[in-house]
Amino acid sequence: MSTAIVCFRRDLRLEDNPALDAALRAHERIACVYIHAPEEQAPWAPGAASRWWLHHSLVALDGQLRRRGGALTLLRGPTLAALKCAIDACGAQAVYWNRLYEPAILARDAAIKRELRDRGLDVRSFNANLLCEPCQAQTGQGGPYKVFTPFWRNVRAQLVPSPPIPAPARIDAARLETAVAPESLRLLPRLPWDAGFHAVWQPGEAGAQSRLRRFLDDCIDSYRTGRDRPDRDDTSMLSPHLHFGEIGPRQIFWRIHERAHDTAAREAGEHYVRELGWREFSHHLLYHFPQTPQSNLNPQFDRFPWAPENGQAIRRWQRGSTGIPIVDAGMRQLWSTGWMHNRVRMIVASFLTKNLRQHWRIGARWFWDTLVDADLANNTQGWQWTAGCGADAAPYFRVFNPVTQGERFDPDGTYVRRWVPELRSAPAALIQQPWRDESLLRATGYPAPIVDLRQSREAALAAYRKSRDG
Repeated sequence: MSTAIVCFRRDLRLEDNPALDAALRAHERIACVYIHAPEEQAPWAPGAASRWWLHHSLVALDGQLRRRGGALTLLRGPTLAALKCAIDACGAQAVYWNRLYEPAILARDAAIKRELRDRGLDVRSFNANLLCEPCQAQTGQGGPYKVFTPFWRNVRAQLVPSPPIPAPARIDAARLETAVAPESLRLLPRLPWDAGFHAVWQPGEAGAQSRLRRFLDDCIDSYRTGRDRPDRDDTSMLSPHLHFGEIGPRQIFWRIHERAHDTAAREAGEHYVRELGWREFSHHLLYHFPQTPQSNLNPQFDRFPWAPENGQAIRRWQRGSTGIPIVDAGMRQLWSTGWMHNRVRMIVASFLTKNLRQHWRIGARWFWDTLVDADLANNTQGWQWTAGCGADAAPYFRVFNPVTQGERFDPDGTYVRRWVPELRSAPAALIQQPWRDESLLRATGYPAPIVDLRQSREAALAAYRKSRDG
């Protein structure tokens, strides 16, 4: 009887899972495994919020498999050793997985593929997580892109919507007796800092599909203008589901295509597909420039005079007590829910890297630990874009003014009032800059700003000119 192992990683779904589908077509029995080996992703092992999500997503996937006659076997790494044991235990002739593109994982998977093929196994990998693999898009000179618009023009021209691969109705499972319980992986926190997560998120494929339906039914038509408004519920919030592969971009692309019955619907859908394109661009950059999680893509910034690390200012930024309302609202939303609106991510990143002049890696590390959608490609691209040192980056002289950003994108202060309850009763004219009324600060206990916005902006620009002029 032909047996294969399907190694799940960040493709925790049954629908449109090409590795699972190929294995089921070619073999009579399937062993579905997940190998926990976070040390193999060093120095970017999953952070605390990601581990919380992973625990619940693995439990959800196991439930789906059991309803179809299968099960998810959890194993501890190292990955190669665990796979060898699983192969021997079930007599597998083949191993299937879907590809990941982070530098450490690429190197690991290449070594595993060579080793298993040398042992005579059939090893096959597939693309389940991107619309276009990072090596597919090339400039006219055959190199990688560093600017989004021509990259996306190239990729978009290649995209053809196709229906998702259906989830299997039945799985004939090859059982393994060496499984560990999800609790033994110790992914959940010992202290209940995750209390706010449960009200916001439903990890797993069913949660991803529910989130997509809500977005397509209620939000996509207003997405073009609403996506910049943190006071509104007009974003998809699919990013953690995409990161863990509970839904794939091709599924989203198809369902947007299905609803494009007229010009307005097509245009609305295209705005969201373009945002998926930024995710593709981030993975393209990480694949071709694997040093960027630690190093500036633009070497000019290697000379930039970052301020000495200021532990007190960093802690106040992390805790949402900077005295800048929209910055504090964003950082508190992040701590409470594991997620932050994308417009606010840019604002808080600009404040840290330009007003406080702290290195972008400090912010990237904090986001890595606290975001449920922490993705190495997106996190790196986002921080380098805001800091001005990445591809297609915001020019360094573009310093987001958090007051004007708040007044423009949270004009009634709804977002600030939700996450900064001290200011809930503040008048609209002061909600984004309460320091204009000292009596308001005294009455509410809200802190004064830790830095003068105008002076800190000027200092940042002076530092940039100094590094640029060398």
